[in-house]
Amino acid sequence: MAVLWLEDVDADDVGTVGGKAASLGELIGAGLPVPPGFAVTAGTYRTFIEEAGIDEELFSAVDVDPEDSAALRAAEERAEELILETPLPEEVREEILERYRSMGGEGEEVFVAVRSSATAEDLPDSSFAGQQETFLNVREDDLVRRVKECWASLFTQRAIYYRQQRGFPHADVDIAVVVQRMVDAEKSGVMFTSHPSTGDPQITIEAAWGLGEAVVSGTVSPDNYVYDRGRGAVDDVTVADKKVEMVKDEETGETVQLDVEEDRRTARVLSDAEIEELVALGERVEDHYGTPQDVEWAIHEGEIYMLQSRPITTIQEGAGDEGDEGDADAGGTGGETTRKSTVGDASDRPGAANGGSAGADEDVLVDGLGASPGIVSGAVRLVHKLDHLDQVQEGDVMVTEMTMPDMVPAMKRAAGIVTDEGGMTSHAAIISRELGVPAVVGTGNGTRILEDDQQVTLDGDKGTVRAGTDDEAEPGEEFEPVEAARPETPVKPMTATEVKVNVSIPEAAERAAATGADGVGLLRIEHMVLSLGKTPEKYIADHGARAYQDELIEGVRRVADEFYPRPVRVRTIDAPTDEFRELEGGEGEPNEHNPMLGWRGIRRSLDKPDPFRQELAAFARLFEMGYDNLEVMFPLVNDASDIEGIKGHMRDSGIDPETHRWGVMIETPASALQIEELAAAGIDFASFGTNDLTQYTLAVDRNNEHVADRFDELHPAVLRLIGDTIETCRELGVDTSICGQAGSKTEMVEFLVDEGVSSISANIDAVRDVQHEVKRTEQRLLLDSVR
Repeated sequence: MAVLWLEDVDADDVGTVGGKAASLGELIGAGLPVPPGFAVTAGTYRTFIEEAGIDEELFSAVDVDPEDSAALRAAEERAEELILETPLPEEVREEILERYRSMGGEGEEVFVAVRSSATAEDLPDSSFAGQQETFLNVREDDLVRRVKECWASLFTQRAIYYRQQRGFPHADVDIAVVVQRMVDAEKSGVMFTSHPSTGDPQITIEAAWGLGEAVVSGTVSPDNYVYDRGRGAVDDVTVADKKVEMVKDEETGETVQLDVEEDRRTARVLSDAEIEELVALGERVEDHYGTPQDVEWAIHEGEIYMLQSRPITTIQEGAGDEGDEGDADAGGTGGETTRKSTVGDASDRPGAANGGSAGADEDVLVDGLGASPGIVSGAVRLVHKLDHLDQVQEGDVMVTEMTMPDMVPAMKRAAGIVTDEGGMTSHAAIISRELGVPAVVGTGNGTRILEDDQQVTLDGDKGTVRAGTDDEAEPGEEFEPVEAARPETPVKPMTATEVKVNVSIPEAAERAAATGADGVGLLRIEHMVLSLGKTPEKYIADHGARAYQDELIEGVRRVADEFYPRPVRVRTIDAPTDEFRELEGGEGEPNEHNPMLGWRGIRRSLDKPDPFRQELAAFARLFEMGYDNLEVMFPLVNDASDIEGIKGHMRDSGIDPETHRWGVMIETPASALQIEELAAAGIDFASFGTNDLTQYTLAVDRNNEHVADRFDELHPAVLRLIGDTIETCRELGVDTSICGQAGSKTEMVEFLVDEGVSSISANIDAVRDVQHEVKRTEQRLLLDSVR
């Protein structure tokens, strides 16, 4: 038979109907309330590809190098084409539709969920669950196609990569499909029958309005109810602000996201009676399986339904992957770096002050900070608004008030970049250095003095823009093309202290790897987000949570691939409110007098957890894809209470804090002074962001011209905070690093190595200098110890 009713299968039928369907059959057999449904068997899929004669071509098409992104994409497209465009035998088609029709009453067209159920979802050393597709609110006209799309999802880029990485033959995995009547839930969520990390006898229930897709995908922050099984009573209730809900559109049948009415947003979802009923059902599920369970549930017209149950795999260390992402698939810059500048004080430059007169050199039209080295000549191209970006051609000198993430494509084409605003840690400065494009920032009047098509020569070392062209002008030698600069195995000094590199944009990954760095000490995620042109909330609303995750995954993966197996430390979003305000959807962002002291970093992520959960969900998917070289870093953490909030969201997103490396930025005196508490809370590493640590310690806004001259990362107070933190971390077994701009300074490098820092992360153009400085300092310490 092509299909089997769920009530006719159990745990022994995993090979026939896959793990999901077998689990549902078990629940039905145990007398638990499960919506009716059937499974299109794995044998049906296998027979389909073999009798159609597409099996050999299919498996050949997906046998690709998993590190080749283009090949993976082509493999996915070809597999999908083969499966979707090959007709399903008529007898199979009719059997599926007959079973579907029998689930409804006379003349009733039922809505069903179509869920993939792979036969290798929960192997002892691999978890393929959550990698295939699920479709909600499907009707008869779309049913057969959705089944085939589930089959095709066995060959997504992610699934291909995962199997290739683990040496698991594609031909050995079959896929069944569950077709189950939808529960038009008024409230839904998940339930852990024991504590998901410690195994303590407590039941944790998360609940939100509408369909469970919103909870599983992290779109909404759910209520949280903790039930003490020992005392038989509710221990704790946390009522969240539930701003949105997923519901079925009555006209189209599609799942849509709606705003929750004001009176329900902060209303409690579950009554005490409903909690008691859920607890009783959870205990029955756990008793049946003999192990703690992660259960998805829904309530419709007062009736509770069990939608899925799987073992909790995070209780014991080494238990394997976090397990299924549930049905998330179903719907279910505080810049901290600068280069080791060769530019002196403002008084050393022609024109002295930004935007000042040309001084002794009459050819100098404007001057500012030399933010990225090299000398280039070209035609001026003024960019006053984003509509002008297409006018920037290869070889032009792009001149704008200030750069934004949307401008990166044009910055790549430009021979040089000039800005009115910004300093050495501005977006323009950071991105220019990573792209290897000479730049002068903070000129004050570049857009007013320079004219379109005017021929100029930009000196990114001196910080000047001169009239006319220089026949010998070319980028500095530090920025020679990667192909010429990168040997097969980068030669670098051998040091005990690791020297890593900071990366802001994925496009810089190849150049960064060419430095021979020991890994990435800081990969900023905010540039990937801001380059989307929309706030995270707006992007998710327009394109869906999965699409947002995909954007992040594509960027992070590009860097992780380039450095593998060297570690890549990715920082969650740390953009201040003024940068969000520039994006579509940013109209409601607060106007803060000093955004760098405001609502940013982890404080924003914890206050506004929906986008934060999508970031974490993207990391969880990357871990499942085999990127075990990724480490997650959280910005602007102050104390252990921040850590507890972070860990809760990590677990909710499928990341076990005990089995993946993660840590925090030390950017405030509070975090430096609280390092023992942070270490006790479980961090694996602490990384100094010296720009923020310095300005917060000295009460100096580095962008305020009246006090900027007091900004000093080598101030004794700053060094004491850093030194004491390193000492404490060494005693407690926590790694330390620095990824702020001071890590590129000779004096700071010597101090850090003396103190015993684990690693130093520098800008791309400073890595080689830091490598040699670290080696010299370590050799001095070695000699001092034996003399």
